[in-house]
Amino acid sequence: TNFTVDAFRYGCVEECSAYFLSHFHADHYGGLSKKWSHGPIYCSPLTGRLVQMCLCVNPSYICPLEFDTEYVIDGIKVTFIDANHCPGAALIHFELPNGQCYLHTGDFRACKLMQDYHLIVNKRVNVLYLDTTYCNPKYKFPSKEDVLNYVAKITKNHLKMHPKTLVVVGAYSIGKECVYLAISKALGVKIYANASRRRILLAYDCPDYSDRLCTNGNNTLLHVLPMSSLRIEALKEYLKTYKEQFTSVLAFRPTGWTFSEKIGNDLELIKPVSRGNITIYGVPYSEHSSFTELRDFVQFLRPDKIIPTVNVGSAASREKMQSYFRDWLKG
Repeated sequence: TNFTVDAFRYGCVEECSAYFLSHFHADHYGGLSKKWSHGPIYCSPLTGRLVQMCLCVNPSYICPLEFDTEYVIDGIKVTFIDANHCPGAALIHFELPNGQCYLHTGDFRACKLMQDYHLIVNKRVNVLYLDTTYCNPKYKFPSKEDVLNYVAKITKNHLKMHPKTLVVVGAYSIGKECVYLAISKALGVKIYANASRRRILLAYDCPDYSDRLCTNGNNTLLHVLPMSSLRIEALKEYLKTYKEQFTSVLAFRPTGWTFSEKIGNDLELIKPVSRGNITIYGVPYSEHSSFTELRDFVQFLRPDKIIPTVNVGSAASREKMQSYFRDWLKG
């Protein structure tokens, strides 16, 4: 095809007639800026709003595609499917005029719901571009629901013992919203985030977020900070701003990278990092597929060819992943 997916860092791609963006994370939209003039950008409506709002891309280049709707672009049928990653993230299904089907996962967390999706069930995927962020047998994540319940429980228990605690959740520019939303719902408290994050959350056009936001950090015990701020010293400094109200910090760093084989799915084994009045929990809340979820997804799809999109820098890594794929598709 004359299409590219998440290839903005290459600038103008010769003969490319349509540039697709799977979701609004910098490692995928890198290269997009207000200077963009190379061709139409196809993305979900939310991703399109964020591209315009945060990157100042000329809106005449942004072509939003609704989820679960078939579009014909340059003679190719294109459908966006929810990727179960961050808000607005899409799996992109392409059906060529000759009947061949390509599925590009962008970033995704495979789940059983995807196996009910009519397009995937009814049309064989010939080529699968697969998010292989955690394509290693050591990664077997607990479910998102289990992690959210654990985080809510830890927070409630901690607040019983230390009522003057400031609860902090680390997040990327977008993603991890479910973690602070779960705490907000469990405690019945508002969510404080800085102005730029509030602007993004309001762009989601979702009352679950917009109705819970507050603009003053003194008015709630639940704050959202960049993942990079979840360090003991940085949190000590942050606490000083609110010292009239809070005497300690309970923080959560929700990412698959905190997963350890020793803990596996037994979240009760997680040991927080504590120093003085600062406590940080690393919790394996992942918005990417675990090894077993990748295996189940591939065995369900049974594609003719798999092209990994992450950890492809070395020949050894590429070959290791291909050996897993061969193993999954045996028989």
